[in-house]
Amino acid sequence: MGDRPLIGVSTYLEAGARWGVWELEAALLPAAYPRLVQRAGGLAVMLPPDAPEHAAATVARLDGLVIAGGPDVEPVRYGAEPGPRTGPPARARDTWELALIGAALAARVPLLGVCRGMQLLNVALGGTLVQHIEGHAEVVGVFGGHPVTPVPGTRYAGVVAEEMFVPTYHHQAVERLGAGLIASAHAADGTVEAVELPPADGWALGVQWHPEMGEDERVMRALVTAATDPDEAPPG
Repeated sequence: MGDRPLIGVSTYLEAGARWGVWELEAALLPAAYPRLVQRAGGLAVMLPPDAPEHAAATVARLDGLVIAGGPDVEPVRYGAEPGPRTGPPARARDTWELALIGAALAARVPLLGVCRGMQLLNVALGGTLVQHIEGHAEVVGVFGGHPVTPVPGTRYAGVVAEEMFVPTYHHQAVERLGAGLIASAHAADGTVEAVELPPADGWALGVQWHPEMGEDERVMRALVTAATDPDEAPPG
């Protein structure tokens, strides 16, 4: 593949993380994310929350961007009031990651949204979210799984053509699709499990599941390929 592309991954910002003798505010990321980037042929760099005006300069130094999973998107971002099952806001992450998404789309830097990241991509383009669904996070703190089915002819179907059992942990989902987005995979209950922009609008894909928690590298490899050479990106 030649030089390994630089893939930025957004991070959590936690008030009290513990390691060793320390309990401090920390920008952190589950190790499965950088490990998947590395296995897929990329160089991983963490992108903790920063001022949104720095997003364009940050994205300009990247070859690809991953918006990681995490807490619920604050409903005010899509014009809604918080429901009884919606978690506390992560405003620094919302602000920073929405700015990163906007900068990546404007600069046509390949973008992958994972779980929350897919939901934020939808919100960034004017879409809305269902604030609670059942059956996609059955045990607190434990990843579950279910099959997802690709939509023929989409970019995602060009990467993963078959129905696949995926690791999942979420209780929110896409309601109204954002401008230009295409639903490219569904769960058996109809939940939108992947979204993407048409190829003419650049390389942007969101998946509702957590590929970093599984063994299948194809989604991340597709991002890394697009980040290395867009002309070599898989069809779709």
